[in-house]
Amino acid sequence: MKCVICKSSDIQMKMIDEEVKLGEDIVLIPMEVLVCRNCGERYYDRKTMQKLEAIRSKLRDKDLEVEDVGRVLRAKVA
Repeated sequence: MKCVICKSSDIQMKMIDEEVKLGEDIVLIPMEVLVCRNCGERYYDRKTMQKLEAIRSKLRDKDLEVEDVGRVLRAKVA
């Protein structure tokens, strides 16, 4: 398999934190996906996408336990 972005063939399975927006919050979902080691492009198979959609649905329904891992701050720039 070659990367569609950079054409590298250095693509391997890697643990990543997928970011899912939930209102003003961002929820990090740990997942194992194919990642191009040259440019960082991610590749998701059907099973992974279905899992991600199920997690999004549970988040919307407030049916998934989440924990605070830090804060995100926005600077007020004039």
